[in-house]
Amino acid sequence: MTKRMLINASQPEQVRIALIENEKLLDLDIDTHGSEYTKANIYKGVVTRIEPSLEAAFVDYGGNRHGFLPFREISREYFKPSAKNSQERVSIKDAISVGNELIVQIDKEERGNKGAALSTYLCLAGCYIVLMPNNPKAGGISRRVDGEEREELKEIMNTLSAPDGMGIIVRTAGVGRNIEELEWDLNVMLAHWNAIQNVAKENKAPFLIYQDNDIIYRSIRENLRPDIEEIIIDNHEAFKRASEHVKSVKPDMLANVKMYSDAVPLFTKYKVEQQISSVFNRNIQLPSGGSIVIDHTEALVSIDINSAKATKAGDIEATAVQTNLEAADEIARQMRLRDLGGLIVIDFIDMSVLRNQRQVEQTLKDALSIDRARVQVGRISRFGLLEMSRQRLKTALTDSHHIPCPRCKGQGTIYSVSTLVMVMLHDIEELSTHNRNAVIKLELPLDSLVVFMNEKRTALDQLQKKYNIRLVIIPNNNLQTPDYILEVLQGTIENYSMDKVKIPAHKEVHYEHANMSGTNENKAAIDSAIIPQAPTHISKKPGIIQKIWKSLVGEEDSDTENKKQNDNKHRPSRYHSRKRTQTQTNRKYKPRKPTNYQGQDPSPAKKTNVHKEHKEQFSNDTDVDGNTNKNPNPHSKPRRNRTSNNRTHHNNRNHHNNRNHHNNRNQHNSNDANKNDGKKNDEPNRSTENASQ
Repeated sequence: MTKRMLINASQPEQVRIALIENEKLLDLDIDTHGSEYTKANIYKGVVTRIEPSLEAAFVDYGGNRHGFLPFREISREYFKPSAKNSQERVSIKDAISVGNELIVQIDKEERGNKGAALSTYLCLAGCYIVLMPNNPKAGGISRRVDGEEREELKEIMNTLSAPDGMGIIVRTAGVGRNIEELEWDLNVMLAHWNAIQNVAKENKAPFLIYQDNDIIYRSIRENLRPDIEEIIIDNHEAFKRASEHVKSVKPDMLANVKMYSDAVPLFTKYKVEQQISSVFNRNIQLPSGGSIVIDHTEALVSIDINSAKATKAGDIEATAVQTNLEAADEIARQMRLRDLGGLIVIDFIDMSVLRNQRQVEQTLKDALSIDRARVQVGRISRFGLLEMSRQRLKTALTDSHHIPCPRCKGQGTIYSVSTLVMVMLHDIEELSTHNRNAVIKLELPLDSLVVFMNEKRTALDQLQKKYNIRLVIIPNNNLQTPDYILEVLQGTIENYSMDKVKIPAHKEVHYEHANMSGTNENKAAIDSAIIPQAPTHISKKPGIIQKIWKSLVGEEDSDTENKKQNDNKHRPSRYHSRKRTQTQTNRKYKPRKPTNYQGQDPSPAKKTNVHKEHKEQFSNDTDVDGNTNKNPNPHSKPRRNRTSNNRTHHNNRNHHNNRNHHNNRNQHNSNDANKNDGKKNDEPNRSTENASQ
């Protein structure tokens, strides 16, 4: 499984970065010069309006719209002195006031008619850690780190000298790094925070303080992991910048950065270009012949799954399961590529077996496990719908590279010509009722004009006579269906001359030139392209387990143990394995075997009765209503009564064993009481039997 990061910067106006695994596209990021990436930007803003009903404030930070700042995202350091030290709950109007200046960070970008979501709890992302300078309650370790690596990071975090009132989160890239490297990254972030504070004091709001707008640095910081075998770049300038950045943060991976110089385009060689084109499509084909359809609405993203040409399975249930499993894996991939965020509803093909539904749900969760975004997944409802939510990490590709259709205004459909003609007739009649004895001009496209004049001439004559109006119809080549212009001209039909009617001239199309220079009017006060110096110490210290093992077995055996740990690096942690094993053990009861005293076997008839009793108890399961179910569904609610049946069987089995043991002891005592003169002849046989046992 070869993972590569491909950086295509052959065109100066656009940089594309793709993360692939065996020529399969896993993640995609496209940056076009002139487009703004505002998420995680830091501004100094001023409060312009407070809405107690929303428990939020609106902040002017210099964007197109005022940002939305919830009360829960306002740090106490910005509160009024009377509310800062209050132990009781205070309202937002008592905590802050209009005109307050504060440092905010964009948590969610502007989208549609919604302004950006802001927060005063800043997050400064470094190479190995994330510093939260004004949020002491936050902190910890990345949720993607578990097992012994998590325990080692906890020990290191206890020794980090973080200032009071600040929180620290160790990122996944911090795994395997020692205390010196984490301290170095912490000092870089502290210096960055001090620079932000100094700049904020010197300038008046609103203005941009810091912008994380370099896609190469950002992608290397977020995606550079030990499993990335190659970073291939097709531009010399981009190669130089990437090499300097990797050398400064991870010099051990500098050899993985390579320059691409083949004649074949980089994305074409690794079969990425065609996969990128499918990201912008509405329909996506599945390997078995099915398809998924992705639609965006104002409230949510809907994903529909169709079996289409998938007919290779044995029956309808098998076809549904196979198509849904393929769709679950592809949907998780499309979410990463398109950066779908918010509420997402998936309409799976109906499955009648509950076990198959759980299998599809688990497949979707496994495919989402590599996603860096926060994801919450529900269960498939009785209508076949699965609800989930996903954190939006950046601007969605459809928002940054598409515009609403100027003809349908983003709706997706337009009026047919026959319907449009009827709509124009109704509008003319409504306008005529308020403007009798007037001249009305109608401009419409040519295709609508042909139908209008040929099929509705009689209706037009009736309208003119009924309302005493004069209708002037003019073709306009600049209009397209369903557009038309309807207006009332000055004057009346008695004093109006056709010479005053202006024929619309042909309109030249003026294209809006995109800003390809890459310049931004809002220049950040702090440059995001500052490359820090490499840490002075990069050697890795042994962990707690390695130290204990080395002290017990020595250096040579310790190296062997380290090799075993590296081989088992991608296996599940022992905690999860142990927890799963215990669950399986508790789920399935295994009765104890009866003890054989004095070499005597239990009665075969008794064993047969026990197994018969055990079989009857599990075949005659009972539901919550007291009804007997011969073939209980293992996923249905009556499953809870099986625990009581297991307990009943366990008690009956123990009772049988105790009674059998008691009978054996009584029989043994009676034999001792009635011993005859043949005792010496029986003794060797008993010794031989005991020896065989």
